[in-house]
Amino acid sequence: MILVVDSGSTKTDWIAVDKKGETLFSTQTLGLNPQVLSSAILKERIINNFDLYQNRKQVTHLYFYGAGCGVDSPQRRIRRVFDEIFINSEIVIKEDTFAAVYAASDKGEKSIICILGTGSNCTYFDGLNIEQRVTSLGYILMDEASGNFYGKQLIRSYYFKTMPEDLAKEFEQEYDLSPDTVKENIYRRENPNTYLASFSKFLIKHKKNKLFQDIIQKGLDRFINHQILQFQNAKEIPIHFIGSVSFYLKDEIKKALKLKGLVMGRIVQRPIDELVKYHKNLIEGT
Repeated sequence: MILVVDSGSTKTDWIAVDKKGETLFSTQTLGLNPQVLSSAILKERIINNFDLYQNRKQVTHLYFYGAGCGVDSPQRRIRRVFDEIFINSEIVIKEDTFAAVYAASDKGEKSIICILGTGSNCTYFDGLNIEQRVTSLGYILMDEASGNFYGKQLIRSYYFKTMPEDLAKEFEQEYDLSPDTVKENIYRRENPNTYLASFSKFLIKHKKNKLFQDIIQKGLDRFINHQILQFQNAKEIPIHFIGSVSFYLKDEIKKALKLKGLVMGRIVQRPIDELVKYHKNLIEGT
């Protein structure tokens, strides 16, 4: 049994296929970002899933593409967890950027691949290899135009009282915005990035509001300037986007790219399906 896994900070998609490439089962767990979660929590989220626990000894190959796996220490942490659970499996762990490339790019196509989900990232694909020039330092210092970035802007807007009164009242009704709750989730609980990203749904729901349009545009401008335009040939190749924020803000992204002379390529909301196709092709080629 082969497990193909695409993991963000919010959720993780798992699909199991046999040696012929036929799907055996698919399931979902909470996110497995080893940069923000302890080994105990990572393990708990996996073994509490019935399908994964029941089939753990049948897994021979596990291909894990995850947020937070671009740095050695977190990668080693989650590998130790997998080694304890999937005891008969060969394990390959790669950063989620690789999943984005495999899901969005045609074979041999030069392109720039952007992830806009709970977090954000950007890489260049030359048709064979990827090049990532900016090392992500996570949700506090980076992650521009991501769900958690926009969540922070909404909370700031609410507390600085720049949010229109009618939206502020609706915001209060949908979320617990008490200072104690906000600070508890950001500074004491696990997955603060996921907590912040949960507020971005409100931004997307009301994205036609002038203030929210300004917040969206500024976030995209920062992402384009700091990430996409670092590549000299950015205006000559397609720019693909992966993730839920990309999907729901596709019109705004297209407009922001056009203003910079850039061309939007494909938008892939859920990369796991294309990722499985990639691995099925590898199986058929062996």
